[in-house]
Amino acid sequence: MGEHIIKLPDVGEGVAEAELVEWHVKVGDIVREDAVLAAVMTDKATVEIPSPVDGEILWLGAEIGDTVAIGSPIVRLKVAGEGNVQPQGGDVEVVAAEPPARLPTPKPETAAPPAKAPPKSTGAEAKQAKAPVSVRQPSGASAPRQEGEKPLASPAVRLRAKEAGIDLRQVAGSGPAGRIGHEDIEAFLARGPQLTKAPGFARNEALADIKLVGLRRKIAEKMVLSKSRIPHITYVEEIDVTALEELRAALNKEKRPAKGGGDRPKLTLLPFLMRAMVKAIADQPNLNSQFDDEAGIIHQHGGIHIGIAAQTPSGLVVPVVKHAEARDIWDCAAEVTRLAEAAKSGTATRDELSGSTITITSLGAMGGVATTPVINHPEVAIIGVNKMMVRPVWDGTQFMPRKMMNLSSSFDHRVIDGWDAAVFVQRIKALLETPALIFVD
Repeated sequence: MGEHIIKLPDVGEGVAEAELVEWHVKVGDIVREDAVLAAVMTDKATVEIPSPVDGEILWLGAEIGDTVAIGSPIVRLKVAGEGNVQPQGGDVEVVAAEPPARLPTPKPETAAPPAKAPPKSTGAEAKQAKAPVSVRQPSGASAPRQEGEKPLASPAVRLRAKEAGIDLRQVAGSGPAGRIGHEDIEAFLARGPQLTKAPGFARNEALADIKLVGLRRKIAEKMVLSKSRIPHITYVEEIDVTALEELRAALNKEKRPAKGGGDRPKLTLLPFLMRAMVKAIADQPNLNSQFDDEAGIIHQHGGIHIGIAAQTPSGLVVPVVKHAEARDIWDCAAEVTRLAEAAKSGTATRDELSGSTITITSLGAMGGVATTPVINHPEVAIIGVNKMMVRPVWDGTQFMPRKMMNLSSSFDHRVIDGWDAAVFVQRIKALLETPALIFVD
């Protein structure tokens, strides 16, 4: 028998480190070649790390949330044969590999220290030296973890538990290291409603400490960077989209084929807004810029690459429609649909999630009356779409029902003056209220 060390592989595009966001195995597991061991994240792209060999997990070299350098050892396995650990004195050296080089990351003071590699030992002592992990409990267990032990679950699972009134500390996790999944929530609910909610008006003294990892932490860092460096000015304008909605409905009824064959994509409001932004940027190209804070340089782009903020089970991501200036309404619609599906399924590439020069954010039907969007640093503008409502509008002689929608847009006041922001939004307003102008060159 031998030992095999697995190092964090080069995930491409010059990335020097990655954040460990999920373990799919635990110490003691038997894994097969190509089995997924872990998932790491670089920027906003998640990459799975497979096992190149069959073996038993002896050691895990990082905790969820750690930032690990490329080439650092992350897993040690016991394998049949010699493995890749050099023998010393005729025997295979079983001392654990050095922990991976981790970059400093902010951690709460109460965070548990990282698990240390086990000392040199054999037999029963080696088993006792393994890093402690949560033990899977039977689905019927009423207290699946020890007192004070925090449940491990994804943000989506936590949200589902919160909405169902479930205390995750009472749910047995069937995943690696006791991780709770959606199937565990379903099993818990299936055992009866009496376990999911406390009766009456009982006080809840629970306190959950949730460590920010993966995409959630990157979103937090990006928002802090944006708000701490960019002096925002937000401009809210009311748009009458009655004519636009009539045109959109008429175009969607047409059964004309797309350029490359097949059916044309369904048109939403976004493609019209994107084309209106392209026309408005032609008059004010400084809106399509990125501001280099450190160098004091404004990078004004010719190509218009529109980021579309999209909510996914893991959090907010911004897939980018590249060169919107070269796309028509239907091409914009098709690309938005493709990118949204890739983002939600987690298959969007790093290139598809970067390079935006101006961003659209929309909460759809939950868009509220007005919002104050946070600029996607280092851009200088973001256009926020609020929900559409039918409201009575005075036309000079009487009140008429009109479909109204607010645009809440924020601008970097270091680069964009309030007057320029107003001119930009008013240009978009004119195009959306008279949508035929969008199609005129």
